[in-house]
Amino acid sequence: MRILLYNPDNGVTRNFMPHLWMFLLQALTPSGHEVVLIDGNAQPMDEEGIARYVREQNIGLVGIGAMTRMIAKAYRMADAVRAVGVKVVMGGPHVTEMADEALGRDGGSRHADAVALGEADETWPRIVEDAARGSLKDVYAPVDDFGQERKPSLQPYPQIPWDKIKLEQFNLLPGIVHPLLKRVGAGWGTFRIIPMESGRGCPYGCEFCTVTGFFGDAIRFRTNESVVNELLLLKARAKEEGGQIAVFFIDDNFAINVKRTKSLLRDIIAANAQVHWVAQISANLLRDEELVDLIAAAGGKWIFIGMESIDPANLADVKKGFNKPGEYAVVLDRLARRNVFAITSFIFGMDNDTPGVAERTLKEIRTWPPGLPIFGLMTPLPATPLYKRLEAAGRLTRPKHWQEFIPFAMAHTPLKMSIDEAHSEVRIGWASSYSPEAIEKAVDSLNHKPLGYRINILIARLCFRGIYFPQMGRFAWLKAILENRRTIFKLIRQGFGGGLHAAMPLVSTEPVTEQRD
Repeated sequence: MRILLYNPDNGVTRNFMPHLWMFLLQALTPSGHEVVLIDGNAQPMDEEGIARYVREQNIGLVGIGAMTRMIAKAYRMADAVRAVGVKVVMGGPHVTEMADEALGRDGGSRHADAVALGEADETWPRIVEDAARGSLKDVYAPVDDFGQERKPSLQPYPQIPWDKIKLEQFNLLPGIVHPLLKRVGAGWGTFRIIPMESGRGCPYGCEFCTVTGFFGDAIRFRTNESVVNELLLLKARAKEEGGQIAVFFIDDNFAINVKRTKSLLRDIIAANAQVHWVAQISANLLRDEELVDLIAAAGGKWIFIGMESIDPANLADVKKGFNKPGEYAVVLDRLARRNVFAITSFIFGMDNDTPGVAERTLKEIRTWPPGLPIFGLMTPLPATPLYKRLEAAGRLTRPKHWQEFIPFAMAHTPLKMSIDEAHSEVRIGWASSYSPEAIEKAVDSLNHKPLGYRINILIARLCFRGIYFPQMGRFAWLKAILENRRTIFKLIRQGFGGGLHAAMPLVSTEPVTEQRD
């Protein structure tokens, strides 16, 4: 068979990196089958387009994975594929919790011929072989001989052939800038952010999060050797292509086992396997000075920290009391001293939030080293403890909000503010953090650093601005550039005064990531 693995676009803005699940399942596909990958964020496609593609390319099976915010688009694409007679299997966190919805068992339309529940590492090869024989089952679940759920071991880990995989659709550099970058900065033919995992699972069980429910609370790790070898493969490819590659470790908490993380980072350093990377790490784990030293030495450049709130009562309500707002500034300063910066995530509309929460949060942010603050609304995802609590309390205003996804719109009533007030707080957060004045201030705060760091924070801020203010087209990007022309011209003057060629390689130290679901 020819198999298409498809990930729908996220409905907000294009992702800045592909999704790992596609590459992992491609590596796990039994021999004799050909797998092609399309990520809708990098290669836009509508229902008519995917139907035409599967017909023209003689696709025999389509696998679609999607998170809750993408599921409505995923269902539409699946319907279009099934309408031309091609089988569809769907999986991911949403489908795992809402299998009856995908299979049409809840009274709605059927969207999938089969669903893969949980992690599909072990079930995917069986799905492919059943589809090839024409005997696809409705449900595939990873269970042991006693019918109990089984989580796959990450030892051994399938080798993803990054040296051979076609990655053209994921080059973040527009073609128009290639000639310029090749002239002023060696090694900038391409720039890609590649997903990688070193472990799965999270023991914290935050009320609003799907991770513990999907991956479990027991942490499973790859071997250090496996991770190091994958990094070396990516590093070699970048060098061979004359391009740049950064890695996003998609572990939900990269340093959840500090001793193991230190061991991995030491092995990366010893093997000279450093590439620039981003990882998600809880603030409480970054108290460890040695850990932060190793992060910087091993290539870490940005750390995503789910701060969620500056209010301890809010954090306790959602079972994230291990976050200590009083430590935030110390943690961020500790990172910044080592030239590692933070993507800080906040949630508004929590039960103890009141009008003015955005400005109170921004007041704290302004005292921290420059980073990338992002703001979202408390969202009850299916089957999470938060969803169940709000449903029991009769507070859900859109119980099936995913069926009509609206970016940055609440699906329940906050306790101490209205829905409209919560929406306004998010707008204030984004507008205040990504205005031309705020971007210029962030850039200028790094005047004591080499030029490359200032270029990095400018590019990162402009890209992250697009999470809330759409920047999908050329006109929107041109408008953003014009609004920030004062800061851009300032950097250009500094660059030509000090030698732009020498500054350019530093740009790769700050890969750009996107907000989590």
